[in-house]
Amino acid sequence: MAKLGKRTRSAREAVAGKENLGVDEAVALIKSNATAKFDETMEIAMNLGVDPRHADQMVRGTVVLPNGTGKSMRVAVFARGDKADEAKAAGADIVGAEDLMETIQGGTIDFDRCIATPDMMPIVGRLGKILGPRNLMPNPRVGTVTTDVKTAVEAAKGGEVQFRVEKAGVIHAGIGKCSFDEAKLAENVKAFVAAVQKAKPTGAKGTYLKKIALSSTMGPGVSLDVAQVGAE
Repeated sequence: MAKLGKRTRSAREAVAGKENLGVDEAVALIKSNATAKFDETMEIAMNLGVDPRHADQMVRGTVVLPNGTGKSMRVAVFARGDKADEAKAAGADIVGAEDLMETIQGGTIDFDRCIATPDMMPIVGRLGKILGPRNLMPNPRVGTVTTDVKTAVEAAKGGEVQFRVEKAGVIHAGIGKCSFDEAKLAENVKAFVAAVQKAKPTGAKGTYLKKIALSSTMGPGVSLDVAQVGAE
């Protein structure tokens, strides 16, 4: 078994025995132990009472975090003509059509979010096996297949986070940098949880929010008081 470093041991000791915390206390604890040599991301993991293998239990959506993510988001847009110009003006990093498709098919995926106008979907559809597993496939349900490319690009650049439940009923997301003020991180946490609650599917039965935990990129996690967070 690998020997734990001093920083890791110290972080684990700091959170030992601490669980079911309020958001403010948990954020302060995670932030104080984020001592890596880079600006760690504060991450949230939510265990939901759903089985995403059933269509009526899929949880998916977007949320614009009030204080952004602190991450520089590279956005690609499939569009032609005026819509391509609109995307460029809004700050899209890559804009194209067949040429962009060929670039992606060639193995170059230099973006974090992909947006497409509806008329581009026959082209984008050919990339399903590439973009789908990376959660980059444009989808009208989360606003990435749209004629309003300006709003979509600005939202992506402005701190919008997409979420999608995984096979085990878990949602993961980064909700800000540990260098953010504690109050701003707490506000982001509450906004994210509220968005997931709002996205509760019709097929969900029993307890929906089962467990919520926060961690930093390199640090241990702490659990939140689900009843308290869910009520805020």
